[in-house]
Amino acid sequence: MNRNQEYSAFFKSITDQERCAVVICNLQHEIIYMNPAAITRYAKRGGERLVGQSLLDCHNEKSAEKIKQIIQWFDESNNHNLVYTFHNEKENKDVYMVALRDDEGGLIGYYEKHEYRDGETMKLYDLWQEE
Repeated sequence: MNRNQEYSAFFKSITDQERCAVVICNLQHEIIYMNPAAITRYAKRGGERLVGQSLLDCHNEKSAEKIKQIIQWFDESNNHNLVYTFHNEKENKDVYMVALRDDEGGLIGYYEKHEYRDGETMKLYDLWQEE
């Protein structure tokens, strides 16, 4: 296993352990990866079958246009990497779009990041909690 393959395994594991949905898209807006939380969250819309589909088909025309504008902004500068897009009151979370870049800083895709604002309910260092 070369170093890039090793890194890929680590990065995939990090993403798979994330409790928030992670949907990664290429620059053609194709969904190329969904972590387990995303598959569960979007099960009613097709879940894992959404991989390979256009993210734009999952949004209304106004939202799809915003996504395209953000990708254009990401492409303008290597410093353009994060956009706050939405606050979900019901789930008390903020939503961002994040640029994905290659080793040279070129834009290769994007993902949506969810940050929940509710305090953690898990006990500190509780290694013996039941699952």
